[in-house]
Amino acid sequence: MIPLLKAKPPPGPACPRPPRPRPPHRLFGGPDSLQRRLLLTAGACLAIALIAAGLSIGFILQRFVRGQIDGRLDDRILSLISDLQPAADGGFSLNRDRDGPPFDRARSGWYWQVRRGETVLRSGSLDGRDLALPEGPIRRQDRNIPSPADGTGPWGDGLILRILTVEGRGGTPPTIYAASAPTAALRGPVLEALRTLLVCLGLIGLFLFAGVLVQVRLGLRPLRRLRDQLAAVRAGGLDRLPERQPTEVRPLAAEINALLDQNGVNLEHARSQVANLAHGLKTPLATLSIALAETGDARDAALARQVDAMDRRIRHHLRRARTAAVGGHSRTRADIATHVADLAIALRRIHADKTIDFVNAVPDGLTVACDPQDLDEMLGNLTENAFKWCRERVRIGALRRGPDVVIRVEDDGPGLDEAAMAEALIRGRRLDESRPGHGFGLPIAMELAELYGGSVALDVSEFKGLEARLTLPA
Repeated sequence: MIPLLKAKPPPGPACPRPPRPRPPHRLFGGPDSLQRRLLLTAGACLAIALIAAGLSIGFILQRFVRGQIDGRLDDRILSLISDLQPAADGGFSLNRDRDGPPFDRARSGWYWQVRRGETVLRSGSLDGRDLALPEGPIRRQDRNIPSPADGTGPWGDGLILRILTVEGRGGTPPTIYAASAPTAALRGPVLEALRTLLVCLGLIGLFLFAGVLVQVRLGLRPLRRLRDQLAAVRAGGLDRLPERQPTEVRPLAAEINALLDQNGVNLEHARSQVANLAHGLKTPLATLSIALAETGDARDAALARQVDAMDRRIRHHLRRARTAAVGGHSRTRADIATHVADLAIALRRIHADKTIDFVNAVPDGLTVACDPQDLDEMLGNLTENAFKWCRERVRIGALRRGPDVVIRVEDDGPGLDEAAMAEALIRGRRLDESRPGHGFGLPIAMELAELYGGSVALDVSEFKGLEARLTLPA
């Protein structure tokens, strides 16, 4: 015996098994998943909102710090005005020292200066240099409020500058008061606050996105439950989808149930037509077979065999039509062990002239998604061959292999070689004309299995005989 050559399915309208839906195995789902779209949209909206919030808070924070610095500089100018007094030489001076921190640190950017004509008073931080005040009129908010005039310090450093001009009296030139702070006094606190703000906004964004993720998964859970219920309907565990569904999913479930009802009605109608056709052909063929058998003529005996073959073919194609009416897959389940036990009882009576040690090794509760009558047809053909050709041992076992169930029918008969295995699966080809039969058993089982998305294969059994493997969806 040579290992199995699996027969190729014949061309025709054999219905392939539909792909099983695969649940999303990634956190965000596949490229076309609703979960991915919802999460990407929510993530983009959250990112835009957080960026806008960060920019707005940063702008407000900058204005707040700038206001604090401007207020400090304005206080310095007002204190200079209050401390200014005329000098004996016709100039002016301050009645107290105004070089307290931070105006006492050289080149610190914290400067003040008072100019009237050629007379200038300045802070020690200027190190004897003058502030470069902008030329031309300065925008004034109020006569008693300093105006902003940002510029550059004596050493090229950027300054936040506040200037107040007080007009002189009686031909006296105006007095210009100026105070400045380094731009780092504004930039440093703002950047430090923004770093903390960005960390806080990032954590807020993570928590919000986690909430969106939980919300999306909870929101899509009814669709996953509906998918599982549809799988249960297809596998035969449910007849219809439960009516208790969320409001948004309920119309979809109702339409699917209506489709299932319509398919059930169409199936019953097709079965009724098949039964009528079978009944209409059965009586004429039986009458013709009896009439040919009664003559005893050799030619009529040959015609009787052809009539019998026609009867087998008609029954075979009617069964195919009935099975195909379900769309190639049954929503019913058949218990394998029970059917094997029933077949063994019938075949023991048929082959009562042989002492056969039959073993039913099928686990209890193992089922296939197959019409019970079709399972009887497939198992009957394979088991009948095993009983017919065995010497004394026949064993039927089954095991679950992924989404399928593999049923093994083994005997200890003479077996087949490689060429004979391929021939045995050809419809109407008989390998031994000395035994009764028409050569349709294995091909019928093979075609019925293919309608359910399964297969039939031949191999060498453990008893050195023939092993027929029937694969059907679980």
